[in-house]
Amino acid sequence: MAQIKRIVLHTKDVMIITGKSERYSRDLIKKMKEHYLKKRHQYITIKEFSDYLGLDNNEVEKVLF
Repeated sequence: MAQIKRIVLHTKDVMIITGKSERYSRDLIKKMKEHYLKKRHQYITIKEFSDYLGLDNNEVEKVLF
């Protein structure tokens, strides 16, 4: 059976990738939502996160999966 990959990013994921605190990670997600004009209930995708921080999407996925 194929492994299911997520496309949305959570606070814990940001903490793992950046090595920063939970508070910093929540604030960063909030800034990204403002940047991408997302509503409070909408998610940030891994691709949006990568683009926003200028990171390689494949490298970010390797860390998460």
